[in-house]
Amino acid sequence: MMKKLTWKHLSFVLMLAILVLLPFVNDSRTLIILLTQIFIFGILAMSYDILLGYTGIVSFGHAMFFGIGAYTTAVMLKQVDTTLSIFLLSIVVGMFLAGIVSFIVGLLTLRLKSHFFAMLTLAFSGLFLVVAEKWRSITYGNDGFTFRAPEMFKDRITFYFFVLACLVVVFIALYRFVQSPTGRILIAVRENEQRTKSLGFQTLHYKVIASIVAGTVASLAGSLYALSLRFVNTSVMTMDITLDALLMTIIGGVGTLAGPLLGAAVIEYAQHTLSGMARDYPIFERWIIFFGILYILAVIFFPKGIIGSIRFMIWNWRRRLKAKRKTPSALSHEKEGFE
Repeated sequence: MMKKLTWKHLSFVLMLAILVLLPFVNDSRTLIILLTQIFIFGILAMSYDILLGYTGIVSFGHAMFFGIGAYTTAVMLKQVDTTLSIFLLSIVVGMFLAGIVSFIVGLLTLRLKSHFFAMLTLAFSGLFLVVAEKWRSITYGNDGFTFRAPEMFKDRITFYFFVLACLVVVFIALYRFVQSPTGRILIAVRENEQRTKSLGFQTLHYKVIASIVAGTVASLAGSLYALSLRFVNTSVMTMDITLDALLMTIIGGVGTLAGPLLGAAVIEYAQHTLSGMARDYPIFERWIIFFGILYILAVIFFPKGIIGSIRFMIWNWRRRLKAKRKTPSALSHEKEGFE
């Protein structure tokens, strides 16, 4: 077990070192922006994995929390001030509001069965979308609005390192969370909620905790996303955001925090590459079709997600290796017994 943990730690440190050194080796503005978007949606996908991968909850309203963070940051930077302290305060306020909303929505919906819960979360998300569309004095409706970023984040590399730091902190915090006793109970709820109830656990309480954790982390991703664009509109609360988080989690590997990060990288890179090819090759103008084909192929060939499939192949290879090692000794024992 210690070897596995050590290998994971070394892989984590190596990847972090590469990401830290990359801006000093390659100063491509496009690459920095793309990686920043991958980090942001990686945070969003990890938050969704807490619901889907570790608790077994399918939510269609996750964009609601993403939008709360995005609008909170955008409104405060536009109407209060563009200082770093206001930006950090907006992140805290957004996470606090998302935590309250996720607590209320969780209490109202998590008593329902999975498909009823999913549809009701979609209804709540639609309600917040309508509010964002109609409250034009604050949100400017579908048109949205631009705002200025804090002075230090006008440099894309500085913002890159800030988002990377947020990603690392969130990853470590969520890893500790899922490894904690609470995280273990959430996994038990995912595997068999009725049996977990019979052991005396109030499963609703733990599901609400998971909802709050996922909602607050999604709000952080929304705040970072709004600042990366310097613009916000109602698109941050649409179903597309939730579907992106869902697909990133499924493609990368459900129930593995590294999986959603890899899924975010695959999807964001594919979107960037296919949309770029559309400018040069007319056949890729309908790039969303090729994107759909990519999803289908990923689900067919990696049903457990990329990380899950790799883990299964490694486990299967080790099992076969152990079986081969045992075979000669077993044969020798049989020969001795025969003699």
